[in-house]
Amino acid sequence: MCVIYWLPSISMLNKMTKKDSLSLMATLVGDAVRKNAGKHKNRWSWYTPFMAAASEAISQRIPVVDFVLDLRDARIPLSSECEIFKRLSSSSSSRRIIVLNKVDLVSRSQVKECLRHFEGQKFPVFSVNSHNKDNIHEFLNFLQGQVRALKKAEPQRHTITMMLVGIPNVGKSALANSLHQIGRISATEKGRLKHAVVSPLPGETKEISGLKVESHSDGFNNVFIFPSLFRLNHYVAILGFQVASHPNIYVLDTPGILPPQIIDVNVNANFALTGAFTDSLAGEKVLAQYFLSVLNLSNEYQKWEKLSTPELLVSVKDDNVASHFGSSVNRVLSAEDSLDHTKDSVVRNVRKRLFEAASSFKGNIHNQEELLRLIQTEFIVLKKAFALACWSEEEMNHKVAVKLLNLFRTGRLGHYVLDSIPHT
Repeated sequence: MCVIYWLPSISMLNKMTKKDSLSLMATLVGDAVRKNAGKHKNRWSWYTPFMAAASEAISQRIPVVDFVLDLRDARIPLSSECEIFKRLSSSSSSRRIIVLNKVDLVSRSQVKECLRHFEGQKFPVFSVNSHNKDNIHEFLNFLQGQVRALKKAEPQRHTITMMLVGIPNVGKSALANSLHQIGRISATEKGRLKHAVVSPLPGETKEISGLKVESHSDGFNNVFIFPSLFRLNHYVAILGFQVASHPNIYVLDTPGILPPQIIDVNVNANFALTGAFTDSLAGEKVLAQYFLSVLNLSNEYQKWEKLSTPELLVSVKDDNVASHFGSSVNRVLSAEDSLDHTKDSVVRNVRKRLFEAASSFKGNIHNQEELLRLIQTEFIVLKKAFALACWSEEEMNHKVAVKLLNLFRTGRLGHYVLDSIPHT
């Protein structure tokens, strides 16, 4: 088989838009993922037999639950649509509510734009920060309103079931735990309550479990764990669960589901950058390069201008750029500071150095070769910002990448929506 790679001409590179440039960088991430994932029997290694079993179990359950909470990552609200919903008919998807999670990692204007988009598609939609108690309380009130509407239409219902569905690491277990915590404030069984497993690694949820949220006149304020609905290994067994005799809401947490194949390179890169894949699939350095391309092509770094001093702005074409930044008036961080890259002082220094490198760049950032040269310079200055000076070049690049990805994923380096949201 002959494989032909298309390479843009120099003139085309100079005319490329931000979207074109990001697609080229996303291709580098996608190539790394495919190389490291490997393909086995028409599926990639991220789509395990366990994930296939979970997908089948969820698909069977969706038509019989009352509500499906379609959980999305607010940074990738389109890319993070679970593949299951694309394969199911509208009639079999029951009552679907889109929930934008991790809204603390995007700006308010970006959240509003996403909400308008989904409202225009006639979906009930709610934005949530799983770690904000007031926001979770508002979300519970919103769900209660959906339940009241259902009860009004079907008054014979005494039990309501809701199932959380989404890709790995989108925050299903964190949201389930938060609903659990807010609901149990007045519970007398506090000491006997359990939590869903929350982990920064994708794929930690290994079964479809449920939390029963008991409804009283004052709202949702009691939570009890009931036995697992499904237990998923490579085979799926349906276990019994208890249904209360008075109105209840059951929230079911499910394993994260990915498609067996991902054709769109941008979706592939977005999954990798936001943590739906394990970082080892693409490699931390490649992911950090992709994030820096997003940063450089955005206006986020321009917000850090006040952190900089004019005399430090230099051209990244200067061969002595590393020594220049190393000898700047900024002190080299102490060993104590370098142990924790999340300290405010370290984060400010990272922002400052990234602004200086990006704002002093004289080349065309829409040219992939020049963009990569800028990113290389940013790696150099970040080694100074993180006070890395006692490892090999490869080890330092890895450490820079890991620290940088952590700051991005915790919202310390700006707010980003990686998908292009159609204007309503």
